Amino acid sequence: MNVYFLFYLFAVNIISALIFISDKRKAQKKLRRIPEKTLHIFELLGGVFSILPLMYFIRHKNRKFSYYWFTWLMILLWTGGITYYILNGNFVRF
Repeated sequence: MNVYFLFYLFAVNIISALIFISDKRKAQKKLRRIPEKTLHIFELLGGVFSILPLMYFIRHKNRKFSYYWFTWLMILLWTGGITYYILNGNFVRF
């Protein structure tokens, strides 16, 4: 993994966390919500590493099976892909 990929993951996870927290606040205030499709797109882009812990930390969407099954699938795919990448000799290079 190169340093640019790590910066990308860091940035997409910060953005994903802010969007997820914003959706929780909107739900509490009964305002127009962020579509689940948008949240899933950010998970697919790599933001799943912040969204998954937030689901349980702020108690948002952690009981909705139609939402969290996709989140768990994304975490498995991302960790599997990163593990595969590292195990094939592609270590962090600066």
